[in-house]
Amino acid sequence: MVDMKKMMRQAQEMQDKLQVELEKMRVSASVGGGMVTATVNGTKALLELKIEHDVVDPDDVEMLQDLVVSAVSEAVRRAEEQVQKKIGGMIPGGLGTLGSMLG
Repeated sequence: MVDMKKMMRQAQEMQDKLQVELEKMRVSASVGGGMVTATVNGTKALLELKIEHDVVDPDDVEMLQDLVVSAVSEAVRRAEEQVQKKIGGMIPGGLGTLGSMLG
């Protein structure tokens, strides 16, 4: 017979461990030849944004805005990929097994 309390406790411990790992994770993406770099963590929070002086042009603010959006979007996409890999690695048999258990 399955001990549900033990399973729930183990699931909570796994979730807590994952949350800590995601908060520590750092993923960066650069665009515009390295002119703008965004760094996010595994929870997709923006941690850092670096903008090279050369890209700052008061007459072309739109380009800078586009570069910032692109860098942040790419960093978030990369973080999501790493999160999915990490979660898949924590579950025996990967996400496919979890899906078959839930579905």
